Amino acid sequence: ENPYPAVTMHKVQKPTEGCHLRLHQKPFPRLDEGTVQWIIDQATAKLQTAPPAVKAEKKCMVPSGPPIAAILERNGNALANSARRLEVVRNCISYVFENKMLEAKKLFPAVLRAMKGRAARHCLTQELHLHVQQNRAVLDHQQFDFVIRMMNCCLQDCTAMDEHGIAAALLPLVTAFCRKLSPGITQFAYSCVQEHV
Repeated sequence: ENPYPAVTMHKVQKPTEGCHLRLHQKPFPRLDEGTVQWIIDQATAKLQTAPPAVKAEKKCMVPSGPPIAAILERNGNALANSARRLEVVRNCISYVFENKMLEAKKLFPAVLRAMKGRAARHCLTQELHLHVQQNRAVLDHQQFDFVIRMMNCCLQDCTAMDEHGIAAALLPLVTAFCRKLSPGITQFAYSCVQEHV
């Protein structure tokens, strides 16, 4: 990046052998204003008299594409991949709530990658909602940390389209999930995710 300051030597190339024998290019000739204007006028007159260019409408049959089965087969891999991602998200959340933190930690990078997809973000909100309904909203510190990291990642990848869907679905969840910091002091999830736009 910053090499030692050396004295820069500019190399001036010597002229090649026999360069003095080469013919030198002639300067560009001066253009005659009258001739140039005459050419421009000719072109303008031609454009004004020419009929407007309208493409003749040619009716033709559009060939039918590949059968739907072939398209589904081609996209089948993507759908299977998406289903696998959703399964990973579900498994990770269930591991967190079952206190199987080692398994959750293994799946966590895959879950964060999956959050790039809208389906995975939607799946996260649904799964967390199920756990709130089961009265499992009070978490221990490790569980709380995992849930907050997933929520943050989900909100980070949200677009303006998700604002009234996924972000809105997370609102009741962030006011439900909490942890006890000390007797009488409870920290709710919204205190950790409220910085998102």
